[in-house]
Amino acid sequence: MREKRDGKEGRIDRGRWWACRASLAALACLAPALLAGCGYQFRVEGAGPTIGGANPSASQEPTPRLAIQLLVNKSFEPNLEARYTNYLRHEFSSGSGTEVVPDSESADLVLTGEILSVSLPTLSFSQTTTLESRAEVMMMVKIEETRTKKVVWLQRSKGSSEFYVTSDLQFNRSLQNRAMEQAGRFAAADLAARFLLHVESGGLTKQAASPAPAAP
Repeated sequence: MREKRDGKEGRIDRGRWWACRASLAALACLAPALLAGCGYQFRVEGAGPTIGGANPSASQEPTPRLAIQLLVNKSFEPNLEARYTNYLRHEFSSGSGTEVVPDSESADLVLTGEILSVSLPTLSFSQTTTLESRAEVMMMVKIEETRTKKVVWLQRSKGSSEFYVTSDLQFNRSLQNRAMEQAGRFAAADLAARFLLHVESGGLTKQAASPAPAAP
């Protein structure tokens, strides 16, 4: 009798196992249909993340139009104003948060500035001659609103570039000129990057209600 009971219980357990297996198979077949019937949709709402951590409200504002006027050269080096002005126009066009326009009448902002100084300090020398020197350029620019003439940004910047000195005077002058051009580009790029940060942080909006800034 015990063997029969055991056999019967074994048959009942196997029956339950087959029933569970059939149920799982049915669920597996129905799962794709259920998911398709539910109609899941994945959407991202809102402006999303901003590269560089820019203020979302500032990024939605229209791009200001900027006119860059010819720099005033107050250094002892002649014929730098046109080249340095072109460097500013190039750098501000490519990365300042503004649209550079040729005419101040169609601009929201106007940039004016000065080449304050150009210096050539010695870096290394021997007992008889200079071996290495540096070209250092200091510029100061200001940006004001075209309509109100209010200064919204004022900044100084210094660029530098090293060059070697040889026994050939003519070649040395070429190296010096190239170093001064490179220093001017560095100063222009620094000014454009600083103004981009000013624009992205909402500085133009804040400055509209504040007095003119002092030179740093």
